[in-house]
Amino acid sequence: MGIFDKAKQFADDNPDKVNQGIHKGGDAIDERTGGKHAEHVDKAQDAARKRFGGEGDQPEQ
Repeated sequence: MGIFDKAKQFADDNPDKVNQGIHKGGDAIDERTGGKHAEHVDKAQDAARKRFGGEGDQPEQ
C-alpha cells in the first residue's frame, strides 16, 4: 500500500479529523493574510472536503 493509499484510507476512516484539519488550515491562512484571500481559501476548503468525502460547505464556527 502506497502513501497515497494510506492517506485516502485515513481520510475515509476519519472524516471528522480531516474536516477539522481543513478548517484549521483555512483559519491559519486567513489569519496570516488578514482575510485578504478568504473567498479563495473557502473555495479551496470546499474542494478539499468534497475530494476527501467531507460534507462540502461548513458553517462558520
